[in-house]
Amino acid sequence: MGNASSMLTQYDIEEVQEYCDHLFFILVSQQEIVSLYERFCQLDRNAKGFISADEFLSVPEFAMNPLSQWLLKMVDGLNFKDFVAFLSAFSAKASAQHKIELIFKVYDSDCNGKVSFNDIMKVLRDLSGPFMSDDQREQVLIQVLKEAGYTKESYLTVDDFFKVFGNSNIKMEVEVPVD
Repeated sequence: MGNASSMLTQYDIEEVQEYCDHLFFILVSQQEIVSLYERFCQLDRNAKGFISADEFLSVPEFAMNPLSQWLLKMVDGLNFKDFVAFLSAFSAKASAQHKIELIFKVYDSDCNGKVSFNDIMKVLRDLSGPFMSDDQREQVLIQVLKEAGYTKESYLTVDDFFKVFGNSNIKMEVEVPVD
């Protein structure tokens, strides 16, 4: 698996399956791994064995996503196993915990393990674009935090995200075209 242009062996497939099962308790089928490997090789244009942020942006569905700039920080330099692990959060089989952890990482832009009011505002600006003013975003966010038992000064941890999102049915399913 070191060189992206090499063939994927049965051992490689089982290693990726074990990796995803160990990290996220998600059983990825052998066919899914083969399809993802084909897509990985297409994205890895220089056959380096990893995908750069620029290569990820060549996927139109990714480039058009309003969160792409935040996600790029998480995907730059992914090898194949980490590529599968990253995409597994978008699988219908992914647990709510796995999805919430990914959402938290998007908001935790400085990777300090805490999400501040300003961290959330930055992401909300990208999500809402020109359709809301900063004042409107701030009012909405203050209300949402208040309803969840937090204030503008609160720093949210991943456990807080579990508390807020844990009982919701988070949908984060996406197809990765293999063409």
